[in-house]
Amino acid sequence: MRVPSRLLSLTLVLTLGGCGYALLGRGTVVDPDIKVVGVPTFRDRTGRPGLDQQITDLVIEELLKRGRFQVVNQAAGADAVVDGEITGYQARPVGFSGAEETTEASRYAVVLTANVTYAKVGVREPIWQNPAFRANDEWDVGSPEAFFDREEQAVERLAKEFARSLVAAMMEAF
Repeated sequence: MRVPSRLLSLTLVLTLGGCGYALLGRGTVVDPDIKVVGVPTFRDRTGRPGLDQQITDLVIEELLKRGRFQVVNQAAGADAVVDGEITGYQARPVGFSGAEETTEASRYAVVLTANVTYAKVGVREPIWQNPAFRANDEWDVGSPEAFFDREEQAVERLAKEFARSLVAAMMEAF
C-alpha cells in the first residue's frame, strides 16, 4: 500500500510544481554579449541646472555597482546604450499651514519624469524602454529661507532613488 501513496504524492508534486505559476522579474536579465554599456549624458528638457549630469552620473554609478560590465559615458564603442531624456521636473505644494488668510505651503512634492531606452547596439527592438519613468520625493519647507536648501536635498535623494530604480527596472526586466 505504501508504493501507491508514494506514487500519488510524487504525481501531485510534479503536477502542482508545473502549474505555470512563476514570479516575473526574478533574477537579472543581462545579455552575455554585452560587455560595455554606454550612458551618454541624459538630455534635459526641464532647464533645471545640472540635473542632466547628476542623473547621468548616478545611473553610471548604479550600473557599476552591478559589476557585470564596463560602463562608459558615451555610445561609441558600447555594446548597449542607455538613452535618456529628462522630460519633467515639477515641485508643487502638498501641505499647508497657517490660518485661512495667511495659508502658506509647508510641504512640497517633487516629481522627476524621463523617457529612457536601454538597447543593444545594432538591434532594432530595445531591451527595456519606458517613455514616462518616474520618481518622486517630498520635503518640509521649515523656514522660508530654508526652502531652496531643502529642495536641493530632496533633489539629491530623488536623483539617487531615480537612478537606483531605473537600473533595477532595466536589469531585472520589470
